[in-house]
Amino acid sequence: MSVFVSASATRRRVAAAVVAATAVVGAAALPASAADRDHGRPHHWDRSHVVISGAQHHTSLRYDRSNASLNREWVELTNDGRRDVNLDGWTLSDEDGHTYTFRHYRLEDHATVRVHTGAGRDSESDLYQDRRQSVWDSDHDTATLRNDHGRLIDSTSWGYDDRGDRDDRDGGRHGRHR
Repeated sequence: MSVFVSASATRRRVAAAVVAATAVVGAAALPASAADRDHGRPHHWDRSHVVISGAQHHTSLRYDRSNASLNREWVELTNDGRRDVNLDGWTLSDEDGHTYTFRHYRLEDHATVRVHTGAGRDSESDLYQDRRQSVWDSDHDTATLRNDHGRLIDSTSWGYDDRGDRDDRDGGRHGRHR
């Protein structure tokens, strides 16, 4: 009888050790997998939280090339993260290949910046492409943001229907993420 009790006690100790080891390993692995995800979305390719949060293109029927008109055309970026993001070398482009490259700009956490088409004095909240012609087409276009390695970060389109075809019914005033 004592042999049976001894073997039973040994099995309980081994089982308790296995349960304890499993709990330690599981607790150690949990933060690692949680760190790789943000709101259920894998972020292995880029840890930034920068998104295109808005876009405004020229809407007048009579195109005005004044600097004031060009600066009413912009794309807005927002950093939803808790850390500043260095945008140096990042690009913002349209479907026709017009590309703006960010130089020496850091977007602070929870901050927004507007990238205007025309000329102006750069600040924390406004950057200027210094162009003399409109970039963003009013009938349809796509704004694409890429990081300094050329990886897609975000894009938004306007003037398309749900199938991806041009949809001119709304005049291109409503952008949507693709």
